[in-house]
Amino acid sequence: MPTHVTGRAAPFPLSNIDTDVIMPKRFLRTITREGLADGVLADLRFDTEGNENPDFVLHRPAFRGAEILVVGDNFGCGSSREHAVWGLKQLGIKAIIGTSFAGIFYDNARKNLLVLASISPSARDAVLQAIAEQPLDVAIDLDQKQVRWDDQSVPITIDQATQRALVEEREDVSDTLSLNAQIREFEAKRPNKLVVRVPK
Repeated sequence: MPTHVTGRAAPFPLSNIDTDVIMPKRFLRTITREGLADGVLADLRFDTEGNENPDFVLHRPAFRGAEILVVGDNFGCGSSREHAVWGLKQLGIKAIIGTSFAGIFYDNARKNLLVLASISPSARDAVLQAIAEQPLDVAIDLDQKQVRWDDQSVPITIDQATQRALVEEREDVSDTLSLNAQIREFEAKRPNKLVVRVPK
């Protein structure tokens, strides 16, 4: 992943959007990751007959195709379903800017290379105000740890492990596979049988 993520930003300032809202349970029936984009925020994006809600931000002409969401506090709270992150990525969302993210959602995003940029409430509100006035491309600089738009910039709070994972496109499976030789060496040194001693 490049150190810069740039895209049209859309305002979605609702607080406490949980993973049940991001990916309703009726979309979890699939045994693959395919088709999950249809489920993302489905109860907000569509009416009961499946028609687009024209008032939903991503259906407005100015924000259709936006790749970055600017969200309210505590985004991604609730259950641990990783489908929420898979669906957001399938929908074309490359990054989310907010003040705080639920821990499990944050970890799932890192593992799937969805950038979550944590900024201060005042900085988030400044971004929301800017994109509400006119559609803007916003840049997230993972190297410099900044969110930038127009001539403005604000700092990102991100831990080193997450920053490295995103920039180097590292996720748990590939990290484990990269240690395959060491794992095999360790297993070869272990006894064939595990002896369990039960106290008398």
